[in-house]
Amino acid sequence: MSLIKQLHAVREAQDRAQNARGELAVPAQALLSRGQRYPLTTVGMAAGAGFVLGQLNVHPLRVPGLGALLSGTAAEVVGQAMRLVADFAQEHSDLS
Repeated sequence: MSLIKQLHAVREAQDRAQNARGELAVPAQALLSRGQRYPLTTVGMAAGAGFVLGQLNVHPLRVPGLGALLSGTAAEVVGQAMRLVADFAQEHSDLS
């Protein structure tokens, strides 16, 4: 592969990453603003998730391969989940 082709591939990848960041900006902002409006709910959900993981004795560093999964593929899953939660929150706030 020539240097020009490699530079072109890098620029395309950078453009895709920039577009993905832009797509996540609106749902992330909606989720953050919801967390600011309802801080006790946010803390309660985090505490509940921590309690459940603690009871199951699940720690990301104890499960082989989970650390790599959390840093890689899980970022995409978290992005999709963030979109769903933001859409769900927006629909319920519109109905109220």
